[in-house]
Amino acid sequence: MAIKIALAGNPNCGKTTLFNSLTGSNQYVGNWPGVTVEKKEGKLKGHDDVVIQDLPGIYSLSPYTLEEVVARGYLVNEKPDAILNIIDGTNIERNLYLTTQLIELGIPVVMAVNMIDLVRKNGDKIDLKKLSNELGCEAVEISALKNEGSEKAAELAVAAAKKGKAGELPHVFTGSVEHAIAHIEESIQGKVDGRFLRWYAVKLFERDDKVQAELNLNKELLDHIDAHITDCEKEMDDDAESIITNQRYAYINGVVDKAVKKKPRTENLTVSDKVDQFVTNRILALPIFALIMWLMYAIAMGTSVADGGIGIGTFATDWTNDVLFGEIVPNALGGLLESIGVAGWLYGLIMDGIVAGVGAVLGFVPQMLVLFFLLSILEDVGYMARVAFIMDRIFRRFGLSGKSFIPILVGTGCGVPGVMASRTIENERDRRMTIMTTCFIPCGAKMPIIGLIAGALFGGSSWVATSAYFIGFAAIIISGIILKKTKLFAGDPAPFVMELPAYHVPAWGNVLRATWERGWSFIKRAGTVILAATIILWFLQGFGFENGAFTMVEDQDNSILAIVASAISWIFIPQGFGNWRATVASISGLIAKENVVGTFGVLYHYADELSDNGDEIWPEVAASFTALSAYSFMIFNLLCAPCFAAMGAIKREMNNGKWTAIAIGYMCLFAYCASLVVYQIGGLITGEVSFNIFTIVAIAIIAFTIYLLFRPNKYEGVNEVSFDSKKAVASK
Repeated sequence: MAIKIALAGNPNCGKTTLFNSLTGSNQYVGNWPGVTVEKKEGKLKGHDDVVIQDLPGIYSLSPYTLEEVVARGYLVNEKPDAILNIIDGTNIERNLYLTTQLIELGIPVVMAVNMIDLVRKNGDKIDLKKLSNELGCEAVEISALKNEGSEKAAELAVAAAKKGKAGELPHVFTGSVEHAIAHIEESIQGKVDGRFLRWYAVKLFERDDKVQAELNLNKELLDHIDAHITDCEKEMDDDAESIITNQRYAYINGVVDKAVKKKPRTENLTVSDKVDQFVTNRILALPIFALIMWLMYAIAMGTSVADGGIGIGTFATDWTNDVLFGEIVPNALGGLLESIGVAGWLYGLIMDGIVAGVGAVLGFVPQMLVLFFLLSILEDVGYMARVAFIMDRIFRRFGLSGKSFIPILVGTGCGVPGVMASRTIENERDRRMTIMTTCFIPCGAKMPIIGLIAGALFGGSSWVATSAYFIGFAAIIISGIILKKTKLFAGDPAPFVMELPAYHVPAWGNVLRATWERGWSFIKRAGTVILAATIILWFLQGFGFENGAFTMVEDQDNSILAIVASAISWIFIPQGFGNWRATVASISGLIAKENVVGTFGVLYHYADELSDNGDEIWPEVAASFTALSAYSFMIFNLLCAPCFAAMGAIKREMNNGKWTAIAIGYMCLFAYCASLVVYQIGGLITGEVSFNIFTIVAIAIIAFTIYLLFRPNKYEGVNEVSFDSKKAVASK
């Protein structure tokens, strides 16, 4: 039977770096059951019988965040054979708070004091022998970044697991608190696993709701336990949870005084503090952030280096689209299919369906890899934590977290990495709301739609593109305010009671691994959605009834897609574009938004290749729309459900079919209402639309939106952690 070792530690303690060092490529990455918290496990290099579980970074075992719920659920229910506790040696006091809780679980613990190179550089000394004696478990110094001591730490953890016996519990609590906890232990003896007796007793003292619900103790026993707790609270004039916290830190301070010798500081500010004086400055923070983001965006998605820019990602994407999937793959595969004489329908499926559809999506991979690489560097250096802090004070006013800004910013290039960037948001409600709103912002693939409408109906006016971004941001802000007042997203955005990690040189192994994992996740997950969708749409667009028989159609007006689109096009009459061609173009935009322009080219029977903004078909588009109906069409396609690739990313990040449907449904409903209001009210003002039932609907939508924006928030202050208790924390 495999030995299970859990890696536990605070955020930014170097836990992931150590995990990568110990497991190499022998990793599995997924999500914990029922939640979107990332789950990583791998086999120890050279030991196929040792499985290492990388737990989420947490500050304690209290159920305040999903990460804490997941971590303690694993430790209590899965019962690993040993815990390798990674401790940031430069901030040992705070890290030992979690250590004392881990030791109470009765599972063998090995302390790996990380960043020991920085400790020495600061002139500090940590006596590992004294630290080990005080806490009753092995201690070893490591530098995960430099791969020093990592193997020894793993060996000690394996040895502790094989020994199977935890050390003696340290005397963390004193006086009446220890007396009360001892009484609680006696009360629950036999009702819990013996090794967890101390941990459960402490949690009951803290009045932990989740533990009380799990143990399901009778009222008489609960009253008996509560009497001991109440006596302590009266004696110390404090609440139970604060009493435990204070005694933990009092004990930790005593341990640190004995085991840690710090060099007297002649200067209070560290290098990181000095940098933060500029980077987080009220005046300079935003300009510095804008410059860094512009540079990152320019390198990943800006003008190609071939055209005199610095867009490395764009250069690679252009080559992938124009050469790899534009010439090499189609020519080679097309020639092969012709040489073996495949049927016409199969040739069309492979070339026009699979290669064209999937190739269009994979073409974005180089840009995303460059973007992920740069984002990973900024994360590893420690800058992204500062960005969240900077933007929090702005976004908080609209019900969003500061961490929501990064996905929105990334989404201006492509919605897929924008959605995937939401994974950095710990709060589940904030993360879901960010996913639901990120794709409102116009991405690069939507620019051809803007260019088509601006050129065909508005003489190429630049205000069309400007207004598109304004509408996107307005949709995000309106959604943030409205959704935060609903039960599903109740509560203030998660406050930033968080540590700003010290700046450091990135661990390139971590950066490359993070880049690959994100990129591969997109290719594997979103790519499968695209493949299925393109095959279905190819079939609907290529087959129908002609000359009394079901066959591949020569005239697309006879295709299944055209028939279906004609049947549902009436839905868009209130928006001013209730014709089947506009409906088909909108449906094709679900595969890739830039398909909208190409679809119009096919539907208007333009045989040659279109330019990006489709100026070759401007006259036909202008003849089919009025300026107002075209603008309404643009708004609908900008705000509606994103392309299939982005929808695949939404499904991946939501990790829940119901929430995926809610997100996509919300975007479609918002887009429908917005375009209806624009056309009906705009038409009423310009005289294009006479007063009708849909005008009344538009006025009602405006009134209802104003009510939702300004109504009192009855859920204000609600900040409970929402999770599936049956999946996240298995009951006994």
